[in-house]
Amino acid sequence: MTIPPHEPPIDLGSFRQLPPRPKRRFAKWIVLFIVLFFGLIPWLAGAITDWLWFKEIGYATVFWTDLNARAALFGIGGLFTFGFLYGNLRLAQRGPVTQPILLANPKGPPVDLVAIIGKLALPLAAVLAFLFGISLSALWLTVLQGTNGVSVGAADPIFGRDIGYYLFTLPLAAAALNILVSLTVLSLLVTTAMYWVRGDLILPPRRTSVERNAAFHLGGLLAFLFVLIAIRLWAVRVPGLLYSTTGPLFGASYTDAHATLPALNVSAAVALLSAALVIWGVVRGKLVWFGTLAIALYLAVAIVGRGIFPFAMQKLLVAPNELNRETVYLGHHIKATREAWGLDKVVTRDLSGEDRLSMADIAANPGTIENVRLWERDLLAQTFGQLQEIRTYYDFIQVDDDRYMVDGRYRQVHLSARELNTRSLPTKTFINERLTFTHGMGLTMAPVNQVTQEGLPVLFIKDLPPASGISLKVTRPQIYFGELTDSYVFVNTGQPEFDYPSGEDNIFTKYQGSGGVPISSFVKKLLFAWHFQSLKLLLSNDVRSESRVMYDRDIPTRVRKALPFLSFDGDPYLVVSDAGELKWFVDAYTASSNYPYSQPRADGVNYMRNSVKVVIDAFDGKVTAYVVDPADPLIRTYGRIFGGIFQPLSAMPEDLRRHIRYPTDLFEAQTAMYATYHMMDPHTFYHREDQWQMPRVDDRERENPFMRHVIMRLPEEQAAEYIYMSPFTPRGKDNLASWMVARNDGERYGELLVYRFPKQSLVFGPRQIMNRINQDTEISRQVTLWDQSGSEVIKGELLVIPIEESLIYVQPLYTRARGGTIPEMKRVIVAYQNHVVMEETLDQGLARLFGAEGDARAARADREVSGADAPISGAPPAPIPAAPAPVSGAAATLTQRAQQHYDQALAAQRAGDWTTYGEEIRRLGEVLRQMRQ
Repeated sequence: MTIPPHEPPIDLGSFRQLPPRPKRRFAKWIVLFIVLFFGLIPWLAGAITDWLWFKEIGYATVFWTDLNARAALFGIGGLFTFGFLYGNLRLAQRGPVTQPILLANPKGPPVDLVAIIGKLALPLAAVLAFLFGISLSALWLTVLQGTNGVSVGAADPIFGRDIGYYLFTLPLAAAALNILVSLTVLSLLVTTAMYWVRGDLILPPRRTSVERNAAFHLGGLLAFLFVLIAIRLWAVRVPGLLYSTTGPLFGASYTDAHATLPALNVSAAVALLSAALVIWGVVRGKLVWFGTLAIALYLAVAIVGRGIFPFAMQKLLVAPNELNRETVYLGHHIKATREAWGLDKVVTRDLSGEDRLSMADIAANPGTIENVRLWERDLLAQTFGQLQEIRTYYDFIQVDDDRYMVDGRYRQVHLSARELNTRSLPTKTFINERLTFTHGMGLTMAPVNQVTQEGLPVLFIKDLPPASGISLKVTRPQIYFGELTDSYVFVNTGQPEFDYPSGEDNIFTKYQGSGGVPISSFVKKLLFAWHFQSLKLLLSNDVRSESRVMYDRDIPTRVRKALPFLSFDGDPYLVVSDAGELKWFVDAYTASSNYPYSQPRADGVNYMRNSVKVVIDAFDGKVTAYVVDPADPLIRTYGRIFGGIFQPLSAMPEDLRRHIRYPTDLFEAQTAMYATYHMMDPHTFYHREDQWQMPRVDDRERENPFMRHVIMRLPEEQAAEYIYMSPFTPRGKDNLASWMVARNDGERYGELLVYRFPKQSLVFGPRQIMNRINQDTEISRQVTLWDQSGSEVIKGELLVIPIEESLIYVQPLYTRARGGTIPEMKRVIVAYQNHVVMEETLDQGLARLFGAEGDARAARADREVSGADAPISGAPPAPIPAAPAPVSGAAATLTQRAQQHYDQALAAQRAGDWTTYGEEIRRLGEVLRQMRQ
């Protein structure tokens, strides 16, 4: 080897003695540590704790299905993206660079820009592949639905495809094609830039030219893009017309069927033609010219065919004759909406509107009368809080409605769980918050219609430990899982668990259940210390191997984590089983935004079913999901995806089945839809001739203030039952048009009924009744006196109570000391037709309204309406009546008997003996008929 004279000799052996570069290696270790500490280790800790949680509740299938699907999509999608992008970038770097772009470098020779971009190709493709993989993993449920979707058995009215295609296959096809189009466009842009930098592609203002290899590459990508666009138009955009909003409905309208649909087909064909033009341009060596022509041709057809042509048809042809043109499509829309929201199963019954209530009718409906809800839930929650919280760290979150057999009688009750609020603990330490104060205790239960002499609610179940004055008992009152248990706790530790206060002492307990994840080892203890970011947990000697950790305990979080593919009702409710155990019920929904032609809500959902009832044990947190609608295609699909997690409704214990109820969120959505979609004739629907609305007394009230659970006997039924009710008024009017009920009991659970009043009859609505109440001088005077005496008057909810084929209205009045927190019920207002009375109790109000005084008032009203008391024009005045004749002995006897029956009826009414009351009223009627003879 010859060494130039101007360079000193190099000792090759000296390279072996050069010290390593510690700084670079140290930097690599720092980067690795950061990635592990802030990325991989937290993810692994979270995944393991989640797996232990799912395993503990018996839903490991959900965890592994979710994780495997996400991992597969991330891996497959990321690899595909990397291969597609990096392959195109490497393909663009073929051959020598004829005109390199050199960048000035003040510290050395110029830098070749092409070389820099070439080095960035690999990391750029890797980063984009990672981002695409993350995005694809979020589509795990869409992919599983698309690959496991079931047939619905009904077809759309335009293309004849099964509805299951729209619910399951179409979203997957749309996602896949959107990803392919995005990758192709991204690759086309990046490779175009690469070829321009290399000098293989020359663009204006210079003379345009493309190197042959570059032309084949770019032309192939552009042609592939046009093919993807054509496929997306046929496979996604064409069936997507069934979600169009072009016309006066949601779904394909006349314009969509006769203008947009042909235009989409033509556009797809033109896209294929454009792909052929691009390929021809590559072969002829004129890619730029033919590529520009292909793009211009496609855009021109898209703008004219899918923009101008449908717009012109809608404005010039359809709009002037919209009803005639859209009649068929309105029919499709109405039918699909009713099916998607379950309104096609509503049974309609017409009321005569001529029924006049009497005291005998009241007596014949004891189940309705003794369950009139006199206590408003918000006010009752305040009262419970003041009377039954016992300690400051207990809270009543909300009051629920339910029904129970109480001492042999079917009663509607209010109940609320007494939950532990750790935020209110006087001393907040790790031991207090995590080891000692671990659970709430029992509940408070009150009938909906009973009041003490002080105006306070009667309590069926109260105090600590829960004491019951009825046949229903609470044997396991501890609440480890509830609506307020949003923190983690440890049980079976070295610290005794606080159970409940007893006078000046505290009672402690030791957990005997199976809830929570066993700690069992130091490794698990370390894992949970990392997960909860708690050094105290790691150092605590009280948390032992036999201890168990309970986390994700609050009911909304628990059900959403266990069943992430369902949506849930916003009102969980507590149930006491026959064994005295506390169970939480949560209604779960399957929902979709892809039901063709169905009208969506504001959130886009246009299909909804309450297919699952979830039961959570308040003591051990066990989660059980029961299928109540096995015909729902969504729940059938989820059953195929997550095998073994659902149980049939028949597996639910009978004592719990008695407490399932129609869910609030679904009933609100159905009533809102039914207000319009009870009109099935397209002409009537188009003109909104018979549209209804939810009644309101105050425009600031919630959406449907009169939707309530009540116990009542429906018209033409024999027994009282627990129903969910909502009235309707005609749009823009205040009188009632109908009322809708959802049945809750037994085999009739889920049935929807609508009772319609005759259009020619006037049935007062809530706003009209409230106006009469506000105008009543007696009521106004009493309210003013209470206000002046330092009390705050609270008007309760106006209750709509159907009886037979008529309605009565009931409104309780409460008073509360100014600045006080305990409302007391003072009066009950009862209204029927145009009569309003106020009494201390509901029974007294009914007796006054429908007793002798009420009958006389009704008779006077009838005469006023018929004009019987008005003198006839031109007729002589009525003669002065003669003095009454002496009363005979028989008449005196009848009068005495009538008085006896009347007194006995009143006594039975006060005692709540409605059977005897009805019999005495019947006998009184017989005596009165004898007196008229």
